[in-house]
Amino acid sequence: MQSVSTGQALYRNFLGDAPCWYKNTIIFFLIANPFLLNITGPFVMGWLLIIQFIFTLAMALKCYPLQSGGLLAMEAIILGMASPQDVYHEIQLNLPVILLLVFMVAGIYFMKDLLLFTFTKLLTNVRSKVWLSLLFSFVAAFLSAFLDALTVIAVIISVAVGFYAIFQKVASIEGYDENEDDDDKHEDSNIHHLHREDLDQFRGFLRDLMMHAAIGTALGGVCTQVGEPQNLVIAAQSNWQFLEFFLRMCPVTIPVLIAGLCVVVLLEKTAWFGYGWQLPESVRKVLVEDAEQQDANRNHQDKMALVIQALVAVWLILGLALHLAEVGVIGLSVIVLATAFNGITSEHALGKAFEEALPFTALLVVFFAIVAVIDKQGLFTGIINNVLAMDKDVQVPMFYLANGVLSAISDNVFVGTVYITELKQALIDGTIDRSQYDLLAVAINTGTNIPSVATPNGQAAFLFLLTSSLAPLIRLGYGTMAYKALPYTIVLTIVGLLSVIYILPGATDYMVAEGIITNLHTNEVYIETNNSGHH
Repeated sequence: MQSVSTGQALYRNFLGDAPCWYKNTIIFFLIANPFLLNITGPFVMGWLLIIQFIFTLAMALKCYPLQSGGLLAMEAIILGMASPQDVYHEIQLNLPVILLLVFMVAGIYFMKDLLLFTFTKLLTNVRSKVWLSLLFSFVAAFLSAFLDALTVIAVIISVAVGFYAIFQKVASIEGYDENEDDDDKHEDSNIHHLHREDLDQFRGFLRDLMMHAAIGTALGGVCTQVGEPQNLVIAAQSNWQFLEFFLRMCPVTIPVLIAGLCVVVLLEKTAWFGYGWQLPESVRKVLVEDAEQQDANRNHQDKMALVIQALVAVWLILGLALHLAEVGVIGLSVIVLATAFNGITSEHALGKAFEEALPFTALLVVFFAIVAVIDKQGLFTGIINNVLAMDKDVQVPMFYLANGVLSAISDNVFVGTVYITELKQALIDGTIDRSQYDLLAVAINTGTNIPSVATPNGQAAFLFLLTSSLAPLIRLGYGTMAYKALPYTIVLTIVGLLSVIYILPGATDYMVAEGIITNLHTNEVYIETNNSGHH
């Protein structure tokens, strides 16, 4: 009897309040995987592991993926599908991304007053949902071209959480407490029945804006070498500086950007795919009244805090745009400046800033363990070799599509790094010439950035949004994100594909002929390798 009681207690503790069917599924995976490894071999098991990990991401609202995904990753390491050294190596390669999450997201926390002030003015003065959606998408795209997409999405999440908190203060029977347990915030039992319909509509409104902004980070991030981490790798290996990178990408990125903004208008006009939610007038009234009250109560010290945050924001943009330091280091400088000059000296006050980013940072490290398995088992190698064996005219669109498919199910930084590594080796071996290399490098960059919007695990910014504290508040789950991204995925992928086939070759030849971009890199090879052959 005692053993049964102990077993029940262990089962109840396992993954906490997650549904029983979810617990049973994870247990089944953990028990079945050793047998599947022996039956199918490590290559097939590697693909099964990817599917299992994606399942844990899809169920993020039922159970945070760190625990269940972490158990699957640990088991894969124990089974020898990758070694702890392989995982550590992936962490080393992605250290800039980890530093960005730890420090930059925390830095944004100390600028939330300025962000909330700015976006509240925007939200209360722009009444058209179409124009507001366009502004959110375009601003996210513009900022992502110079800042990292994760930084931009962290800004927008902070703003949306601020909006939600303002209205819930009024809608809640007991008021809104930002320090209460997250589970309590997600429940509607504390919401006055007169406000529940407005709150549901407000959630839909915020879901729309967050998806438009998230897609905007991808539209802008693909354009420049600082927009996404893999862009930096591709630019370095291709010896492209900032302007040349932009010019080589623009035959694809500009049509895609225009198409993306057109999709914003179409979705808001037609209300397809769950878009078209309007801001309830009662919520607008609450936001306007709160803004007026905040303005009236703002003393000289509060105003000076906004000025300090604005100056820190200028430093942030200049530091990132000019690459004065690694992104995470700049984020740390933002924390120091924003807290030192605004009198935030309590350790407890500092600790709250890191609560949002650290769980996701841990999840990302678990994801790198899955990436280590992908690398160790060569899950993508056969695809790359098959594409390089195709006719020259077919290689560019196939590289674009292959990168897109793989980036939608894996990490686009990893996919871009692996592909540019293999492409550089093909250049060294004489399999392709430099002009073909340049076209394929553009296809790799656009392929990893554009079709990967299909799923939340395709881009780190999307995954960060999915696992943020905002997602449960506005009911934004994995399936909802994938569904709302579907029209963007279809249109942007097709426009990008047509651009790499019909616009890119002619535009590149024209720019080379006119001296707009140079083709002097023909016989130059730039390679940095580490022990495993990665760049």
